[in-house]
Amino acid sequence: MGDLGINDADLPFEKDVLHDKYNLKNWLRYLDHKHASNASADSLIMVYERAVRALPGSYKLWKRYLDYRKRDLTDKNPIRFRQQFESVNFCFERALLLLNKMPRIWLDYLEFLALQPAVTHTRHAFDRALRALPITQHERVWPLYLRFSRRVGGVTAVRVHRRYLQLFPENEETYIDLCIHLGYWAEAAKHLIACLDNPDWVSPHGTSAFQLWVKLADLVVEHPDALAASRGGGEVDAETILQDGIRRYPDMAGRLWTSLARYYIIGGQMERARDIYEEAIERVTTIRDFTQVFDAYAEFEEGIVTSLMEQEAEYAAVAARRGESTANTAFGRESRIEIDLRLERFERLMDRRPFLVNDVLLRQNPNNVKEWQRRAALWRKRGDEARMIEAYEQTVERIQPRKAGPGKLSELWLEYARHYEDEKKDLDGARKVLQRATESNYKSIAELVDVWLAWAEMEIRHDNYDGAIEVLARATAAPAGKNAATVDYRDESVPPQARVFKSLKLWSLYVDLEESVGTLETTRAAYDRIIELRIATPQTIVNYAQFLEERKYFEESFRVYERGIELFGYPVAFELWNIYLAKFTARYGGSKLERARELFEQAIKGCPPNYAKPIYLMYGKLEEEYGQTRHAMRIYELATTRVDKPERLAMYRFYIGKTIEQFGLTATRPIYEKAIETLADSDALVLSRDFAKMEVQLGEIDRARAIYAYASQFADPRLHQDGLWREWNEFEVKHGNEDTFREMLRIKRSVQVKYNTETSFVSAQMALHRQKRQQEQPALPGFTAATRDTGLNAKPLQKEENGDQPQQAAVGGDAATTTNGRAVNPDEVALGDIDDL
Repeated sequence: MGDLGINDADLPFEKDVLHDKYNLKNWLRYLDHKHASNASADSLIMVYERAVRALPGSYKLWKRYLDYRKRDLTDKNPIRFRQQFESVNFCFERALLLLNKMPRIWLDYLEFLALQPAVTHTRHAFDRALRALPITQHERVWPLYLRFSRRVGGVTAVRVHRRYLQLFPENEETYIDLCIHLGYWAEAAKHLIACLDNPDWVSPHGTSAFQLWVKLADLVVEHPDALAASRGGGEVDAETILQDGIRRYPDMAGRLWTSLARYYIIGGQMERARDIYEEAIERVTTIRDFTQVFDAYAEFEEGIVTSLMEQEAEYAAVAARRGESTANTAFGRESRIEIDLRLERFERLMDRRPFLVNDVLLRQNPNNVKEWQRRAALWRKRGDEARMIEAYEQTVERIQPRKAGPGKLSELWLEYARHYEDEKKDLDGARKVLQRATESNYKSIAELVDVWLAWAEMEIRHDNYDGAIEVLARATAAPAGKNAATVDYRDESVPPQARVFKSLKLWSLYVDLEESVGTLETTRAAYDRIIELRIATPQTIVNYAQFLEERKYFEESFRVYERGIELFGYPVAFELWNIYLAKFTARYGGSKLERARELFEQAIKGCPPNYAKPIYLMYGKLEEEYGQTRHAMRIYELATTRVDKPERLAMYRFYIGKTIEQFGLTATRPIYEKAIETLADSDALVLSRDFAKMEVQLGEIDRARAIYAYASQFADPRLHQDGLWREWNEFEVKHGNEDTFREMLRIKRSVQVKYNTETSFVSAQMALHRQKRQQEQPALPGFTAATRDTGLNAKPLQKEENGDQPQQAAVGGDAATTTNGRAVNPDEVALGDIDDL
């Protein structure tokens, strides 16, 4: 028993398997016991063998047995331990006799075989597994098979992947990469073409169709011989393939064009490659593609020159070693001629670059005016006048005016005309160009206006003023059969030639010329026509009137102002009235007073309040200087109610000042009273203070006190402490007594209570008070914190100069004191002091 590896501990398990050898659990318990007891490998293998012989169809037994045998060979060299590996292979083969539908057994076997140097046997095992297993399980085998084939490489890898594609055609890209890696260029090209021809093909790796085209182009270019041999010795039509790619992907054409040229370079067809480069730079449509092609072209030409120079240098060195001279040899002469030719070709290519770039940009946008201008400038710089004129003619023929841009078509026409004017000194040629320009269509009417203006300015530059006037007369003439009143200058649906006669720019230059070299009648006719067309501006009206005024046609100039006022209305009419009235007054003074009054009344009628003040002041001044004073006062009084509300206070003050000047102080009382009643509270407060000061000046103390009392309703004591209340306080100190002072304090408290109880005032007062506290100066020494908190400042009454009135402390509630740490109302202090008198 010991020779069989069975010891006393194994006897119970032996009895069980002998008693019932077809019971799987007995064998599993026996094997677990042997593993737990660290039995020898031979003893375990013996038990496994007995078990699989008893139960040859048990997956669990074979799986455990095979895993054990494989584990025993882990990290061992399959060549040195070849016999052990073959023994395990035999065990797998035995297991698969009955378990050939078990994918796990096959996968373990295939992984184990892949570790061994038995390519054919392993390949056959994979094939057997694929035949034995259902097709739904093949996706578990193929990853191992592909990995094995890639490790083997060569024909095996290609054929295995080709079979794989029959089941999983969506992974064709993987096969293409493998063929490229292994050097099967023809096979890779065939499948690349198949993918590109299939509109439904989608790369599982996110590869774009253009990237496939790049791969195909590289194959065609780099390996033409291999592809040609794969097709029975016939040439590969690389140009057809790459031209097709260029048509499909025009935005990536530069890469494909350079690939096609490189194909011919590799094949030694240099002239054909040069033709491809030339065709490419004439067909690409983006600067990126052009740069790519041009750089490759320049590098190609430079490489040829360099190669020829190196060949010549080598030949010269060999000849020098032989003591010969290459100067008179046929090879030397031909070599130098070839080098000169290539250098000339290379330099010509570099010189053409600006023109080629211009061609690309014009292919992108044939209506690009700036690029057409640049093309003409390039030919001008080269001194090729014929090609420059040809460029201008091509421009005006090919550009669609409505699509022109960037740049203006009119600028190109004007450049064309300046060529004849400045360079050729041919004014007739310039006029012909400008005539064609005026008949051309444009994107906007402003371009046509610029053309007419440029034509007139050209005539002026050459002192042909009559010609300039004639040009402008043609430009401003209404089209025949058109009603000028119905033409809308801004209507883009109407051709510019039918609207240009309403251009104010043209009319402005026209009247300037007429003023300078024309007659009075022609100038007036031009100005009148502008007004009739209703395109005049206020400046036009002023210029027309000034023109007539300078020639002593004053009444006509006044009528021009009237026409302008009628044409524009307010607010423009306000500026015209100001000029008109000022000039009329300066011209006639008081000689035509009634007419002047009618003009002022007409100006005031319908005038908005925000524009009325200057006219009223001018009207009043007229009456003061040439009319009657009472009329002037009536006008000023009327102005106080007609001007804009923010201006009424200033107008009342002006009215009061004039009244004082003419009638004295006492005459202003009704004005003050009316103003205080009609103005807003803030303005009434300001005017009340002025009114009170005037009464004090007149010695009317009681009237002044009554005014202060009336105005106190408009003044919040906390917001106007330094205004009305300070003035009233000083007034009572100088002119009042104890009773009047007490009455002032009572009124002040009642007003303060009124403002404190009105919500609309409280919020505003708090905001203003907070702002004032932030901006006020630091308190004087002796002022308490309560002073700053209440916003009241201490200011004692001053003793009068005669010494009769005793000094009162803290009158007016301006200061706050503290008693036992408590803030005390300053008004209360003042009242207490007064009661003790």
